[in-house]
Amino acid sequence: MTQTIKTTVVGSYPIPIWLAALPSTPNWRDAVLVVLKTQELAGIDVVSDGELSRFDPNHPETNGMIDYFVRPLAGVATTFTRRELADFRAQPGMGFRTAPAGVVRSAVDEGALDLAAAYTAIKALAAKPLKFTVTSPYMLAKTLLDQHYGDRRALTMAIAEVLRQQVATMDAAVLQVDEANLPGSPQDGAWAAEAINHVLSGVPAGAERALHLCFGNYGGQTIQKGFFQDLLPFFNALSVDHLVLEFARRGDEELPIFTDLKPGVALGIGVIDIKDNEVETPETVARRIERAVDILGVERIRWVHPDCGFWMLPRSVADRKMRALVQGRDLFVGQRG
Repeated sequence: MTQTIKTTVVGSYPIPIWLAALPSTPNWRDAVLVVLKTQELAGIDVVSDGELSRFDPNHPETNGMIDYFVRPLAGVATTFTRRELADFRAQPGMGFRTAPAGVVRSAVDEGALDLAAAYTAIKALAAKPLKFTVTSPYMLAKTLLDQHYGDRRALTMAIAEVLRQQVATMDAAVLQVDEANLPGSPQDGAWAAEAINHVLSGVPAGAERALHLCFGNYGGQTIQKGFFQDLLPFFNALSVDHLVLEFARRGDEELPIFTDLKPGVALGIGVIDIKDNEVETPETVARRIERAVDILGVERIRWVHPDCGFWMLPRSVADRKMRALVQGRDLFVGQRG
């Protein structure tokens, strides 16, 4: 093989039951160690803390993709009136939420948000290259009711500036921005890319800049409808090193679209279905990788991973799927020589 295909996870991992039952700092540390070691033993090349840095004992059933980032921000209130609830529900595109994550009442600033401290705590426990994930400013802005800026693009850029400052001191192997709302609104792609690029402009030299885009992962449901073809202009506007995309559940019929992806952007392909408890065989994983390489070339396919985060699967299933991911990658590499 002329290029190395690395294995990674998208981010989240099932919350260990003892942490949810007895949340404490020592139990949190033990849980992070278990998550990291489990990935290490599976052979994952670039690991994640399972996004346990977002763990909230008051809401142990969620992975904090929105609230973790929104609650600490200055200028954003997390209590709201009945009228504000009605105004939010009248907004298009957020029908899967019954309430906003917050109400923007003044200029957004970082407030008490401290992603660097979270990263530092995890880095001290990791023995392998580490990935750190942040939610896209576009998705965060879409979940807020804006009573200050009067313009969603301006709000999105304000959040992007906060996140840019937050990631500036992180020396993670991969800094990944997660976007799960844009697939339903591809017409926003140009300015969503501008905001995401602003976040990534703060990433220190040497770190891989990645964008994970999916169509939703909650209770096995696909929240957003759409096609990669409609998002290709968005992908080509990004200043990223690689994309992290789902293909196992959706199928690989859209792979040929990425022949038009701009040079220099590598593709990470989802070869593990996180919405099904059935564990893939290494042979299935190897066939999925082979299909992508045959269509797009080994120079383009640089990462393999699950479609999305593991947080809604049983731990035993997630662990076996990670092993199948690595074994399938190794099988493919062995077959290709």
